[in-house]
Amino acid sequence: MLHIVSESSLSQAVVDRIDAGDDVILLAGTVWAAFIGHQDNPKLLDLLSRACRIHVLQDSLAMNGIENQQLLSNIETIDYAGFVELTVKNPVSHTWC
Repeated sequence: MLHIVSESSLSQAVVDRIDAGDDVILLAGTVWAAFIGHQDNPKLLDLLSRACRIHVLQDSLAMNGIENQQLLSNIETIDYAGFVELTVKNPVSHTWC
């Protein structure tokens, strides 16, 4: 399943609904959760430990002034083509906003 998350903060309720092996895309202000030192880092590390794949949209990073090297390890940056590829790969998706 693909989870598209664009909340202003990554809530534990959303994290609890993501299953092992799911794909997650962080958009808009939610990309801050992947910023090294952010209070939501433990939530993403939990997802990564469950073999989830975490992706951040490059345009959202740019909009928030975040560079790739400022992200947690194992977070993948994608463009809109990568976003489309993930929606094709995951016929079921859920948007959290």
